[in-house]
This record gives sequence, C-alpha cells and structure tokens, in this order.
Amino acid sequence: MRSTGVIARGIVTPIFRQGDDIIKLICDCLLISAQSEGYSLADGDIVAITEAVVGRVQGNYASLDHIAKDIRTKFGGGDLGIVFPILSRNRFSSVLSGISRGCDKLFIQLSYPRDEVGNQLVDILTCDEKGVNPYTDSFTEKEFRDIFGMDTVHSFTGVDYIEYYKEIAGNCEIIFSNDPAHILKYTKHVLCCDIHTRRRTQKLINNAGADKCLCLDDILCAPVDGSGFSEFGLLGSNKANDEQVKLFPRDTDALVLALQKELHRRTGATLEVMVYGDGCFKDPAGGIWELADPVVSPAFTSGLSGTPNELKIKYVADNDYADLSGEELTKSIRERIKNKADNLVGNMASGGTTPRRIHDLVGSLCDLVSGSGDRGTPIVLVQNYFKNYASD
Repeated sequence: MRSTGVIARGIVTPIFRQGDDIIKLICDCLLISAQSEGYSLADGDIVAITEAVVGRVQGNYASLDHIAKDIRTKFGGGDLGIVFPILSRNRFSSVLSGISRGCDKLFIQLSYPRDEVGNQLVDILTCDEKGVNPYTDSFTEKEFRDIFGMDTVHSFTGVDYIEYYKEIAGNCEIIFSNDPAHILKYTKHVLCCDIHTRRRTQKLINNAGADKCLCLDDILCAPVDGSGFSEFGLLGSNKANDEQVKLFPRDTDALVLALQKELHRRTGATLEVMVYGDGCFKDPAGGIWELADPVVSPAFTSGLSGTPNELKIKYVADNDYADLSGEELTKSIRERIKNKADNLVGNMASGGTTPRRIHDLVGSLCDLVSGSGDRGTPIVLVQNYFKNYASD
C-alpha cells in the first residue's frame, strides 16, 4: 500500500507582470520544482492558479474614475443607494470610492450584526440584550449609535467600518437594515453590493418599486474608455492601489485548456488545471466566511467536475466489519472501496463525506496552501487527490 495520501505543494514563482507568458512560466516553475524536490508529475495531478495571477497577467484593471463613469452612465447621477456591501478594506473600500464619485449623494445600507461574509459590526448577544431584532428593526446611524454606542471596531482589523466608509464616500448617509427594500425610503436608484445573495436582493427591491436596481456584476461588465472588465463586473475585485482595482480575470476557460495541453506536451501526463480565488470555509473564532469572490473557481478542466463518491471508512469498519481487525480488516475495506457503487447518494455508507463539488473542495485546499500574504506560491500542485485507500 501507499504510505502517503493527498499532497499539496505551494510552487514558488517569480512575480507575475502584465503581458507575461503565463503558460510557459507555470510549466517552467513546475518542472524546476519537480526536479529540485525529486518528484514527478503524473496523470490526475492538479495544477491550480490563483485568480490574482491571471488578472495581473491580463492587465485586467480599472480605475476608480472608470467605476464612477459606469455608475453615472447607468444610474444618471443624482442620489444612489447601495445595499449590503461587505466590510473590507481590500474588497470594497476602493469600489466604494469609485461608486461615490459617480453620484451626487450616496445612501449606504449596512446589514447587521454581521455582513454577508461574517464580518461583525455588533455582537448578536448585544442585540438580544438591547431588545433589537435584526430581522425586523431598521435604524439611522444616530439611532444605531444611541443603542450600540461606538463599540463597532472590527476585532481582527481594528477598523470601525462605519466611520471608515463615511470618510471614503464623503456625502453619504449610513443606515442599518436587513430588509433590502428599506433603501427605497431614501432613493429609488439602488446598487446591490452583496455577493451570493444579490439576485434575491435585487428581486425584492424591484418588487418593492425601485426605478432602477443593478448588481455589482452589472458594473464594468464591459470596458469603459479602454478599462479592464469581467463577466463578474466588480464582483471579486481587489484594491490594486489608491486609484485602481484589479478585476476578476476573464477568458479563464481558454487558459486552463491551453495550460493542460502544454503540460501534456512537456511532461506526457494529463493533469487537471483550475483557476481559483477564495476558498469556502468559515473561521471558527471570528465567524468570517471566507468566500468574498463570486465563485471559488471560475474555470477548471473536465476532470474536476462533479462531486466526490466516497465511502466513510469508519462507518463501514464499525458497522459492517466490526468483528475484523488487522490485515483482514484492511483487505476487506479495500475490496469494499474497489467495488463501491458509482453513485452513493443516499447510501448511509457515504454519510459524513463532504457534500461539495470537487473544484470547490480543491480550490479551498489551494487557498489555504497558497495563503493571501507573502508566501510567494500562487501556483499549487495537488497530487494523489483522486486516489483512495484501495489505490496501489
């Protein structure tokens, strides 16, 4: 039997720049790593590329003035309300600045006690103590401060996002409500800034009588004066500098297929390839749900489709082979895995296995391996992912 299961390696690379030959550089880095570390590339290995690298090489950037122009073109200037933005310096502060330049006055409706991805404004227990029901109660900023005071500093970042967003937006009002349609008391022009719940939010606001309601993926979904753009618009964008954002990459389907083809040419192996952004997991201490990108993976090769079809070894061992041990138990479990059904959905023997799509699982693994800081490993190689206890 093999003595090692899944291996995930962060691959150190040069700093990617606009116009670089990303396919050649990735192949070179993988082959150098394999040679120096003494391993080989094989069929079924997975090469994952951070979306940030792809966007940088593409030069998929837009200025805050590009955002402002698209906002003004699509809403006509005047008052604008934004609903449910996440609380983030990297993800939303620059976007907010661009939006505010595209209107005369901005109304910012924040969800509470947390934003969509789990960043906390106030403790839910404090809501209980104050007799506040987040499902029904809405507040102006003054009313919110009268109840909760100034203790709204984020525990991890040390930022008071209420004050921070007011400083960025300038001429604005902050309101607090989890009812999407509450914004219509202030303006009939609305931009939904939530990520995964945006379509429901938009539908509720439209049904309540908005004159115009768009989502972040409707902004910069096409070039503005030669800017970058994305099918996801401003969703998945990051702050690049004080006057620019890097957008989520585009044309990633073509990239993964081209990289798979070149890796096969250079190694003889058929590897799976994916582009990944944020993983999808929740921090147990801060309660932050990591997925601020619109998807974990915008593109992946066909071998990463579908969901795992796995037996729960401990369940089978405890229930079907409770009287076995040692080599006899090992042999029986391996044979059971080799002969498992092609579809174990609804079978108790698969209970407890992770019910997520393969590319979401692998993308989450890769995000943890590469990190978001100074590791310098924007490429991740995952080996043995499709092998199991019965594989030779």
